[in-house]
Amino acid sequence: MIKALCEQLSNTEPYSNILSDAYIKELFDTAPLHDIGKVGIPDSILLKPGKLTFEEFEIMKQHTTYGINALKYEVAEDRIPSFVKTAIECIGGHHEKYDGSGYPKGLKGEEIPLPGRLMAIVDVYDALISKRVYKPAFKHEEALLLIKTEKGKHFDPSLVDAFLAIEEQIKEIAIKYTQE
Repeated sequence: MIKALCEQLSNTEPYSNILSDAYIKELFDTAPLHDIGKVGIPDSILLKPGKLTFEEFEIMKQHTTYGINALKYEVAEDRIPSFVKTAIECIGGHHEKYDGSGYPKGLKGEEIPLPGRLMAIVDVYDALISKRVYKPAFKHEEALLLIKTEKGKHFDPSLVDAFLAIEEQIKEIAIKYTQE
């Protein structure tokens, strides 16, 4: 889904100058790492069948920091490999919200690195259409409606527009990779 979204965006400004084939591949390759920090979250929280308490959610939110720390290098910023930088931006930014109400840093708008803004929309869509221990799967149309209502709040408006422009392709990808 992230590859399809990037390919769609690469046809528009300002993304045509940012989303080269190599960068799209890097985003595609790093996207699966977005939740790597969940290895540090207790199973009692990860697998809880009901709503998390405030305290449990505060622990859950730490997965972004755990993921970033797992990939941190003790070298100068300019010596960190591009792949690792992109993965860190994806991990650290995928729970930020466009309106600034997200975590871990409360970044707003384009303060959120592009990999985080991209992963946010794909991650939410995937979470909505997937069955979880705490909720049934939403239908594709229901997930799209929620994404539309969060345009400019949770999600970057230009990314929502691009996502909706390829919603049939997104649906096909979801069907192909849905885990029963």
